[in-house]
Amino acid sequence: VQLQACGGGLVQTGGSLRLSCVASGSAGSINGMGWYRQAPGNQRELAAGISRGGSTRYADSVKGRFTISRDNGKNTVWLQMNNLKPEDTAVYYCYAGGEGWNVWGQGTLVTVSS
Repeated sequence: VQLQACGGGLVQTGGSLRLSCVASGSAGSINGMGWYRQAPGNQRELAAGISRGGSTRYADSVKGRFTISRDNGKNTVWLQMNNLKPEDTAVYYCYAGGEGWNVWGQGTLVTVSS
């Protein structure tokens, strides 16, 4: 499985961005997909994840502002980020996982200016 992510950029506080990630290869074996993020000097943390069945989970810091969605037929996951804050600035990494494996996409930088 390979992941191709896009959608990062520079936005002002309060703005919105939408990240997308498309899986190719043996995408039918994917269960969970989602996004981790890593800010400078910080550890990578889960931002949002979604199962094949649609169950979602979010970091407390993004609840109510971020929405993750997925189209299994298109092997695509999106992260709609609203009301962005400077503390959301990070490199966002798409991930996908199945039974005993996971893969990462290239990071996409999200910068929120104050």
